[in-house]
Amino acid sequence: MSDMRTIPSRAGFLAARSSGEKALSRGLVIQAIENEASQWRIGLTATKKIGNAVTRNRARRRMRALARSYLVPLAQPGTDYVLIARHDTVTADWQDMAKGLQKAIRYLHRSINRSGTRRTVKALDQK
Repeated sequence: MSDMRTIPSRAGFLAARSSGEKALSRGLVIQAIENEASQWRIGLTATKKIGNAVTRNRARRRMRALARSYLVPLAQPGTDYVLIARHDTVTADWQDMAKGLQKAIRYLHRSINRSGTRRTVKALDQK
C-alpha cells in the first residue's frame, strides 16, 4: 500500500504515547501502537522546542519524505506510527536518519509482535 493515511485525532497520538512502543533514532522519536483499522496510519509532530515555524515545517517535510521512502515498504497493516521531530531533525544527515528509521521500525515491529514489556531503545549505535 503506497497511500499514507494520517492519524485523524489527538487521541491517536495520545494512545501511541501512553501505551505504544517507542524507539529513538538519529533526529527522530518513533512510537508505534496497534490500531483496529486494517491499514497503517502515520502522524507527524514537531514541537516548539525544536524552533520557529519555518524549522518545524522543514522538520515535518523531512519526516514525511522519510516516511514515503522508507516507512511505506516496512509498514504493517493495523499499526499507527507517530514520528516526533527532535532538535537535529532539520540538520541530521539524510542517510543516518534513513538507517535509523529502518532499524527503529524493525525494532518496533518485533516489540509489538512480542507484546512484551514496554521498553525504549537507542536504535542508532553511538559513534
